[in-house]
Amino acid sequence: MAQVNGESSSSTLPPVGGGKRVRVHHLTAAKAAGERLTMLTAYDAPTARIFDAAGIDMLLVGDSVGDNMLGHESTIPVTMEELLPAVRAVSRSTQRAMVVADLPFGSYEAGPQQALASAVRMLKEGGAQAVKFEGGTRVAEHVRLITGAGIPVVGHIGFTPQSEHMLGGKRVQGRGDDAAGRLCEDAVALQEAGAVAVVLEMVPAPVAARASEVLQIPTIGIGAGPSCDGQVLVWLDMAGMGDWSPRFAKQFAQIGAQLHQAASDYAAEVRGGVFPTQDHSYAD
Repeated sequence: MAQVNGESSSSTLPPVGGGKRVRVHHLTAAKAAGERLTMLTAYDAPTARIFDAAGIDMLLVGDSVGDNMLGHESTIPVTMEELLPAVRAVSRSTQRAMVVADLPFGSYEAGPQQALASAVRMLKEGGAQAVKFEGGTRVAEHVRLITGAGIPVVGHIGFTPQSEHMLGGKRVQGRGDDAAGRLCEDAVALQEAGAVAVVLEMVPAPVAARASEVLQIPTIGIGAGPSCDGQVLVWLDMAGMGDWSPRFAKQFAQIGAQLHQAASDYAAEVRGGVFPTQDHSYAD
């Protein structure tokens, strides 16, 4: 099968550089065809532009901006006002990837109407094409109202970071028959409410495989094994931007080390009078 820009010529997804954006119907078609979906987080224009050009199908402007970019210990302090500028930056910088905006903690818990108002802001002010928020059966009515208004929703179950205090920390979810059954019930409830995809975070691989088999919409795994219909990682974990990354994240590069070396080399040349030279200066 011929490959074009990293994708098969018969791909159900828009070609990279083809000028068409990934839409909801592409997600369901990809699942039906057994074609794996790719998702990374993005929080700013330069990285969004790079990931879009690389052919990443979905860019998640996550509340993970809190503990990855804003210096918070968790995602919980992130506000709509902090997240919206990032959503705008990513949306303005992409042509192909579906931009999915997280609804931060406190922006949907009060009920479906609050969730709808927050989702509208992410599309109207942020330029996103979809929203994501955490919860299963308990937020099904939120999903129903938002999708009824024409806004695609990506669900998020398993380990849900906004509920880490209730869950007892960053713990794998869905272990045991009862827990696994409840997770699948949550996934089905989200699908029936109109969700277009479901993120499964930190759940046993067999449970994620079962949920992926049951659902007609794609599952996007993060720490959920290889049987999901797609995968998502925080881009800093993927690119090796820190000294630590979670067990489920593979570092595909060591960008942090390279950036440290570049900054060190820059400082050394400035202090030593090596940079700038005439090549970096303007004549009269």
